[in-house]
Amino acid sequence: MEQSLLQCAVVSGVHGLRGELVVRPFDPASEALSQCTRAVARLRDGTRMTLKLESVRPHRLGTRLVHVHGVTNRTQATPLHGATLFVFREDLPAPAPGEYFQGDLIGLSASSDSGEYLGEVTGLESYGPTPNVVIRHGDSELVVPFAEDFVVEVDLADGRIIVRVPQPFERLP
Repeated sequence: MEQSLLQCAVVSGVHGLRGELVVRPFDPASEALSQCTRAVARLRDGTRMTLKLESVRPHRLGTRLVHVHGVTNRTQATPLHGATLFVFREDLPAPAPGEYFQGDLIGLSASSDSGEYLGEVTGLESYGPTPNVVIRHGDSELVVPFAEDFVVEVDLADGRIIVRVPQPFERLP
């Protein structure tokens, strides 16, 4: 994807007879879609299409209902199910110092605070108030909370992130 696009959500379903999209933002607290009037959808087959967003409203469990210009029924909306949504960086206010667009973290090289290469950031998952950084290396996956206790440094210029790996815990009998 181009540098001007930020990955922000996935279309998880279709809602109602008018073909609204159920969209699950990667960060449930994000208002990126509400701030934009356009987005790019990457469909499951890899094709891309630019969407004009007519309305975005809250739905249940952190999802949003999005009405797309020209989509007036379920049949027209169904091909968008499973699509990844990207917004244009220039349509959003710049992040404050020490804050990052989550889409900018994708693809960063991840190392531990002791210097061990951990893999590449392949995604962010959010199941609560703190998003989790997903780091993959081969067949292994490491999920680390995106919080000060675990993310030591983010260096977008050098394309790297340094994390403090959570220590395994012992189960009590």
